[in-house]
Amino acid sequence: MNIWQTIRGYFWWTYDRGSLHYDVMVTLILLFIFVGPRFINFRDKPTERLPHPSGVVVNSAEGDALVFQIDAAAVGDKQGAALDAALLRMIEPISGEVKILNITPVKDAKGSITGYLVKAQR
Repeated sequence: MNIWQTIRGYFWWTYDRGSLHYDVMVTLILLFIFVGPRFINFRDKPTERLPHPSGVVVNSAEGDALVFQIDAAAVGDKQGAALDAALLRMIEPISGEVKILNITPVKDAKGSITGYLVKAQR
């Protein structure tokens, strides 16, 4: 048997199970699977997902509504439509497309706004 017939047999997987050449092929495959990643950079790392720096807390409400607790520092000192848009930009990456039903400011003992409770519906 010459070398090209052996290589062709490996390529077409023609050797019977339990033969020396079959065992060599299986050993090479197992070495590639278990030892290869230590020496070959497959560049298959998962993408790093950074959480939103604002810290949004999501709670469920009745029906298909959700209540989002959002820190006031995350949206700045916006008011009116700009506040609605900023809150929506923070909510939609988490829950998908929603409709804001109600926005309630959360105040501390001094009366400063520390956050917002946003009730939204999918």
